Amino acid sequence: MKTGMKTVVSTGTGTDGEPAAGRGLSRRRARRLVMGVLLGLLVGALAIAGLLWLLRPEPRQSPPPEPGPAQRALTAVSAGVPAALPDLAVLIAERRAHLRTHPDDARSWAVLGAAYVEQGRRTADAAHYPTAERALRTSLKVRPRGNAQALDGMAALANARRDFRAARTWGEAALKVDRRRWTTHALLIEAYTGLNDYKAARSTLERLQGLHSGTAVMARSAAVYWDRGWREDAAATLSDAAAMAEAPAERAAWLERAGQLAWERGDREVALRYYQEAVRVDPDQRAAQAGQGRALAALGRTTEALNAYRSALAKQPSPAYTLELGELYESLGLDQAAQVQYELLHTQVRSAAAGGVDEELVVGRFEADHGDPEEAVRRLTAEWRKQPGIAVADALGWALHQAGQHGEALKYAERATDKEHGGGVRSALYVYHRGMIERAVGLDGPARRHLEEALRINPYFSPLWAPLAREVLQELGEPPEVRVPATR
Repeated sequence: MKTGMKTVVSTGTGTDGEPAAGRGLSRRRARRLVMGVLLGLLVGALAIAGLLWLLRPEPRQSPPPEPGPAQRALTAVSAGVPAALPDLAVLIAERRAHLRTHPDDARSWAVLGAAYVEQGRRTADAAHYPTAERALRTSLKVRPRGNAQALDGMAALANARRDFRAARTWGEAALKVDRRRWTTHALLIEAYTGLNDYKAARSTLERLQGLHSGTAVMARSAAVYWDRGWREDAAATLSDAAAMAEAPAERAAWLERAGQLAWERGDREVALRYYQEAVRVDPDQRAAQAGQGRALAALGRTTEALNAYRSALAKQPSPAYTLELGELYESLGLDQAAQVQYELLHTQVRSAAAGGVDEELVVGRFEADHGDPEEAVRRLTAEWRKQPGIAVADALGWALHQAGQHGEALKYAERATDKEHGGGVRSALYVYHRGMIERAVGLDGPARRHLEEALRINPYFSPLWAPLAREVLQELGEPPEVRVPATR
């Protein structure tokens, strides 16, 4: 018998009764869920790591290494500011060694020349100047066009040699290469001042101040302000420059100039403090040592004054300082010691002349007061034709007076002291010279006025001539009374 059989169709159920397809779907969802959680955790971890990275403490950076002596000197000579003598020696040795293997490096030749100029200026050793000139001319030969750095060096060399016409020529040539080169403007101000072109000096200073700021510009500004008669502005600007200077040699140089300004207005104690601080900061600041001698003598501390002058001259044999020391000896009645200094002055001048330095101004002053006034007139007349600065006008006028040519002398004395010619320069020595010349031509009233003014500007301007000014004022007596006629 055939039995009825049912066909069984599989529905994919498992032992737990759950369909197989549903079970696969659940697993995929679980995997996605796990992956999402893991991905979220990863993103969160990355976010936290990024936040921690952003908030990490900055690592301590070591300060940059201090520049070495050669770099310090290079920075100074490139900016036209005073450099330390030991640093200059290192820079010179380094550049000389470099140039033995790189003789076509025009920049290094220019740096070497500028370093020698600064070395000669700081030591008053003119033997460095011919070496400087050879280096600078080699730079110009290697790179004849567009070499403003070497042209600047030649202008600085000419200023150091007191050849202001040449300095003007070199400086103006440098400006043609680079009108915005601020160091060139500073050099030209010195050249224009030496040539009595105060208008050009002032306009150049304005351009300089528009191009650059800093201590070197402040110091140059102070010099122009002093020449214009702005004494307070000059002193404040120079004091600020000294306070802002970082390098000891530069700071000492500005302190020494501040001492000069204080001395020229008769502030003995203030001048001495500036000079002493300058020497403390830079023991090679010999101009400040000579300044100490000047101020100490005015304070009556004669032995200290003599020692200060001797120390300065031992390392910086400047004819101007030698003349000052000789006159201090003479004022003390030590004529033999004074004569030794005057003879030494001639030796120093010959040495300077061999290096191309013009010391005719100092020689003329010496001859007028202690030697041959006619020789002084001859030398200073030639100097006046070459570079008619205010200092030369004063010296020539005094030489003419000492040679008996009082009328002609007065013309130059007026040029040295009138604002229209000198731009406001206030010098006790210049005004004293004018007063003495006026007395010689019978102008007692103006003579009295100018001698009083000289002592008012600086009662201690010279150990020889300040006492003489007081004696002459006593001889001139009080000005006569002006009688006003009675009215009826």
